[in-house]
Amino acid sequence: MVDIKKNLLSQIDLYSGKISMPKGFEINKETLQTDIIKHQIQDCEFPFSRELDKLNTYLREHIAVEYGFTLINKLTTGYMFKPNETSYPEKDINEVDLRNSPDYTMLYGVSLNNCSVRIYYDSNRRKGRSWDIKLNNNDFIIFPSTQQYFITNNQKDNLNLILKITYEYI
Repeated sequence: MVDIKKNLLSQIDLYSGKISMPKGFEINKETLQTDIIKHQIQDCEFPFSRELDKLNTYLREHIAVEYGFTLINKLTTGYMFKPNETSYPEKDINEVDLRNSPDYTMLYGVSLNNCSVRIYYDSNRRKGRSWDIKLNNNDFIIFPSTQQYFITNNQKDNLNLILKITYEYI
């Protein structure tokens, strides 16, 4: 018999789902929509709101309970996509300052119609692979900030609004 041991040196974890707040604590999307539009148009810091705090607390506490790690907020921002607009590929880390870069990125669908996120990853020698995830209203995706991604707005009628929060992992 051969004694073979396996050690997992690295993995890319991706968390996704739909936010289902308890009755009476539903998220007021109009507040988040207004905050994203204000943030984009006025080029100001993303405003704190009770709705943002409810969403953020809900996600962070569920990750802590379900997966046993804590997320600490780094930066909150929002995206506003015009019809048929696509984001540039981006990473949410600074390659020359990894110590102060976030560990995770969360995207939350505030007001969406036909939107998707493509996340790029490498699987050993299979470089440049991608994973496409449809993002709907009230859906979230959390993934490592080291992963390159872009967002596609595949419709021609409405603005798409997405909330982004980056986190530090402890």
